[in-house]
Amino acid sequence: MSEEITNRVANSKLKVIDLEDYYPEGKRVLFDVKDWLFEELVLREKEFRSYVEAHDWSQYKDCYVALYCSTDAIIPDWAYMLITIKLIDHAKRVVIGSLEQLESILYASIISDIDLKTFRDMPVIIKGCSNKPVPSNALVMLTEKLQPVAKSIMFGEACSSVPLYKKK
Repeated sequence: MSEEITNRVANSKLKVIDLEDYYPEGKRVLFDVKDWLFEELVLREKEFRSYVEAHDWSQYKDCYVALYCSTDAIIPDWAYMLITIKLIDHAKRVVIGSLEQLESILYASIISDIDLKTFRDMPVIIKGCSNKPVPSNALVMLTEKLQPVAKSIMFGEACSSVPLYKKK
């Protein structure tokens, strides 16, 4: 067997996009406001503002922060806005919700900035497995963005992809 092994995938027009390559580096923080509520249920404005003023916001330097409340308390929008004002100078991004929602919002911004020129009229594989938390919602957003321009869309790896779309 003196035949040379050829990588047909590397020599094809197939374009692979791996959302893991776009993963924004930085610590993720889930910030629970329940500790700043009276009996973890009632927001008293004066006390809440005191907590906000006394808190060390520098610990969130270069972090992605998801604000939420783990109790059934009703948190007024202004409370999250007040916290955000303190975080703006430190955090990379602030959202209301879970860590999964934070990742979806981060990826929505990333996907909207992806230049589709290299994918126009090309077969595209959206890589599946990743070691970083790429949310399923990001895969859906990417599919939605690629579908109008790609010749075909597949999911997985080049050796075992699942066909999803083919332009007619």
